[in-house]
Amino acid sequence: MFSPHADRPAADVVAALGAELDAAGERTRALGPWQSGAVAAVARSGLLAGFVPADCGGTAASERAVTAALVAIAEHCLTTALAVTQWAAAVRVIAGAQTEDRGRLLSRLAAGAEWTTVGIAQLTTSRQHEGRPALGAASDGNTWRLDGICPWVTGAGACDTIVVGAALPDGGRGFFLVEAGAVGVAIGPPLDMLALSGSRTAAVRFAGVRPAGVLSLSGDAPRTGGLATTALAVGAARAALGLLKREASARPALMPVSVGLETEARGVQHDLLAAASVGADQPLRDRLRATATSLAIRAAQASLTACKGAGFVAGHPAERLVREAHFFLVWSCPEAVSAAMICELAGIA
Repeated sequence: MFSPHADRPAADVVAALGAELDAAGERTRALGPWQSGAVAAVARSGLLAGFVPADCGGTAASERAVTAALVAIAEHCLTTALAVTQWAAAVRVIAGAQTEDRGRLLSRLAAGAEWTTVGIAQLTTSRQHEGRPALGAASDGNTWRLDGICPWVTGAGACDTIVVGAALPDGGRGFFLVEAGAVGVAIGPPLDMLALSGSRTAAVRFAGVRPAGVLSLSGDAPRTGGLATTALAVGAARAALGLLKREASARPALMPVSVGLETEARGVQHDLLAAASVGADQPLRDRLRATATSLAIRAAQASLTACKGAGFVAGHPAERLVREAHFFLVWSCPEAVSAAMICELAGIA
């Protein structure tokens, strides 16, 4: 998918992948992108290799290029895009580790021969109010043991491994690679969510689990509200705008709305890719996330309004896009972004 030194994925490859994701869309939303063949299509496109270092079987694409690719995937299938971001988050942790089998594992992940995911929400945004770690790690001097819960793990039942973050006895955070079928791992049933149930997101409990590898014992908690979440919000907005544009083609009165929102979307995407190029600080990331979330929700609502009653019927693209857009109000949402969105919804400047 990525040419050497390119700042975006190849247009013909994106178009071909988009067609495959569209064709598998209903099955993906019902069964998940692993069973529908969507993640296999992403692997064949070469996108996965872009997240992996060149010395480990990857192509080490630029942050701008992989961000652009995530926008494109989300425009065609948000469920698949979510799975890819969780895969990519796990890969980033593995790539930064100094383990003996790092190269072998990353090569297989780049090729799509294995699939991984991440369970770190308990370190960032989930269950932070409980006053005690949701997942803890303890060592007897030779091996580590994990006990507790990861409340949100996308594709837990479909993945070979899970990268988990756990609280350490000294108050730090550690990251571990766990085999999904390891003794003591109990994967709950997929959550029935407002949208994206096809992501097969579930809670995973750990009872004396011995990890397959220690990835880091000194890592900071992963940053929430990263550019990948914003990329998916932009892709979701573009999907809604595609539907609105089709409605406007037959109803000229809608054209100013369609053009206005499209112009806004191009601006947000431009700012997102610029931020990916220079390594934006957290305040800028938060502003981009809030802006993209607002756009995704408004674009989806506009598409529903344009489709009238037909769009309110279950199974219509408009009603699905409205449900999916609201995912960004709760997914990996830093406090600053949550506050900005609540103020906007309340009409508070």
